[in-house]
Parts: sequence; structure tokens; C-alpha cells
Amino acid sequence: MKTDVTFPSNDLAVAGTLFTPDERIDARLPAIVISHPGGGVKEQSPSVYAERLTREGFAALVFDAAYQGESEGEPRGLENPFQRAEDIKSAVTHLTTRDDIDPDRIGALGICASGGYVPYAAQTDHRVKAVATVSAGDMGSVIREGLGRAQDPAVLTALLDRAAAARTAEARGEAPETVAWIPDDAEDLPATGTRQFRETYEFYRTPRGYHPRAVQGWVLRSADQLAQYDSYAMIRLIAPRPLLMIVGSEAETAYFSREAIERAAEPKELFVIDGATHIDLYDRDEHVAAAVAKLTDFFGKHLAG
Repeated sequence: MKTDVTFPSNDLAVAGTLFTPDERIDARLPAIVISHPGGGVKEQSPSVYAERLTREGFAALVFDAAYQGESEGEPRGLENPFQRAEDIKSAVTHLTTRDDIDPDRIGALGICASGGYVPYAAQTDHRVKAVATVSAGDMGSVIREGLGRAQDPAVLTALLDRAAAARTAEARGEAPETVAWIPDDAEDLPATGTRQFRETYEFYRTPRGYHPRAVQGWVLRSADQLAQYDSYAMIRLIAPRPLLMIVGSEAETAYFSREAIERAAEPKELFVIDGATHIDLYDRDEHVAAAVAKLTDFFGKHLAG
């Protein structure tokens, strides 16, 4: 069963959908907050996971980040990592107020960029009893160093100059400058782009994963907030609560999860799905099934009554 919900996050109305099992017992349900990738919306990969986890007896709350999707916030497309973390905490707060949810059995799952935002939020929110990620990435590192850390430092300097100019321009009444997450046309894909960049296009710009509210562009001045954000600097604070990070063996982002697990304290686990890429874990049935089986075991153990 799906129920549309709305909850506040820094005085903005965040739009969500609560998935609950069709067949239920009277007891309060364990619940999982699921947060979407950068540029994504709740109807895409978060709902893929929510639907499957609901079949396993969990409630699952998906939502659009503030400034994105159906949620409130101007300018549209702002990618503020600190607001993204606050949205996750606010989603947890919403679950704790519901009569059908057990407030002592709430976990969180972050996909892609939210694989950074969810651990970051959970570091200091002890209401999150178990933390999991799928294809995690650190947007701060991507902005500072590029994917794979091969970016020339001059790129960041130029980007921050542009972000500063954009702030001044907005203050003077100009429209916010936005940057495309990915091109609209396959012909505009750079010849030197990574496999993940091409797969991201295939997911978001084709019927496979297209949604009209997704990848509408991010606000350029977000860059100065992203550049000072570090998903995993304090990841050790999650312990003694459990941490699970799921990656594909072929994912170009897998180094984020491997390094985060090294920095985290026990209990922790890196789970590798053989043959899967970063984007495969968004929706490819065989790989999602393997991820959900692992998540079911993980949350079933750590959110048990």
C-alpha cells in the first residue's frame, strides 16, 4: 500500500510516499527511510527498493529532497548537502510520530549521492538504528577532485569562482544559474566520458528510468557548499550501530564505499555484487534482487523487535 505524506524540513514541505505491506499484523512496523540519488526523484530507484522491501514486511518512506521533485524550496534544483542531511533526519522524525511505525526500529538507506548523505545524517542521529548504502558516492569529493580523483585542481578553483559570481548575480535579482546533470541529447555526451556517465544518460534520459521531474539541473552556487562537505569524515560515529555498504564489482564509484568502510568502526560490512555497475543497482532486476536480499537480512537482524 502507498500513502502520500508531507513533512517539514527547515520549514519547507517535503513530499514523500510511505510504502507499507498489504498484509499486516497489528504490531507497529519496522521502517526504512530511503533517500534518492543526486538529480533523482522518489519515484525512481528509491521506489524500486521500497516496493521490494515492503514485500519483506518493512515500511519504507521515500521522499523528494527539498528544492527538488514535488517538495518545496526555491531556487529549484539546489543541491545543498546539509539540507539533504536535514531532509533525512526530518523523514526519520515523521516516522517517529506515526502510530503505525515503531520509533525504535528505524533504519536508513541511501542510494548514490544519498549513500553519502545518509551516513552523514546518521552519524549524529541516534534514532537511525541501522545504516545501509547502495552505490554510494561522496558529492563533496566529486566536486573537489572529480570522479576517480583525476580532476585538475584548477577546475575546482574555476568552479568556485563561478559559484561566487552566481551568488552575487542572484542577489542582484538575476535568475539562478543551473548546470545540467547530464546532456539532453546522446550526441552531446563527451567522447572522453566515463562508462558511468554514459550509463547515467541511459537511465535518466531514456524510458528505462526517465521521470519528468528528475535531472532538471542543479543550481551552480551549490558548488561552494558541496566543496566543503565530506560524507565520511566522521563515519566512525555510526558505531556501535551497524553499517552495510553495497557496491557492484564493476562500479567506478566503488572506491568510495571501500574507503568509507575502512574508516568506519565495527560493526560494518562491504557487500560486493559481482558483475554489477553503479547504475545496474538502480533497477536491473538480477542485481537489485541480490541487493534487496542482503538488505532484508541486514535490516531484519538489526531492526528486529
